[in-house]
Amino acid sequence: MKIIIKNSAADASAAVTDMLLQQIGKKPDSVLGLPTGATPLAVYARLRDEFRNGRGCYKDITTFNLDEYLGLSAEDPASYSFYMRENLFRHVDFDLGRAHIPHGLAADADAEANRYEALIAAYGGIDFMLLGLGRNAHIGFNEPGSLHNSRTRRVALTASTLEANAAYFPPGAKQPSHAITMGIGTILESREIVVLAAGAEKAEAVAASVKGPGTEFVPGSALGRHPNTTIVLDTAAAQHLERAQTLEFDA
Repeated sequence: MKIIIKNSAADASAAVTDMLLQQIGKKPDSVLGLPTGATPLAVYARLRDEFRNGRGCYKDITTFNLDEYLGLSAEDPASYSFYMRENLFRHVDFDLGRAHIPHGLAADADAEANRYEALIAAYGGIDFMLLGLGRNAHIGFNEPGSLHNSRTRRVALTASTLEANAAYFPPGAKQPSHAITMGIGTILESREIVVLAAGAEKAEAVAASVKGPGTEFVPGSALGRHPNTTIVLDTAAAQHLERAQTLEFDA
């Protein structure tokens, strides 16, 4: 596992942006795994800026998002389908036919999860998986207790995750209690994994994921099993790690 520590969240996001652009440059038809939420917003903003400046071509890229809320249409402003279109896809030359996100209104969530898992396999798996890390160390919507060999499936969201995501819903709106998420086992089959975490509120989750034993109670700890994982942090998120003053080191 490689750990990169930058002075600021902006610097950490810039480093991850460069990693993504390098991946696209070396393999223009890459299959990318993409997250949502607050963490990747700065990365997506940088990708938009770089594209406007002539860097980055996405027309042959295929994407698989980590998760989607159940009960929301793709047009709902709180859906991750809407999030991806607004924050990245419509600003660059993506072929939306290659952008895959679970169907939030699927009549049979289990069948939809199986379809999505099979589709990832049909594309040969994911070349480059970008992840955030939740405050309870969840990756995707794999909450504490998720098996490290889990596959794409329907999941119930924990109270802490619902609280963290409440800001994305308008006052009075009913927040979905379930989602479809890639499983940890699915994520670990990616050829490269990059995790971005910033802010003091992520420090405990980072430390538990990096320093602690591999346990189902800390989903992020599964990443230690992967042979090609890079964790990119700002100094606040790295504060509970040894050598946290170092800007870049391998662990």
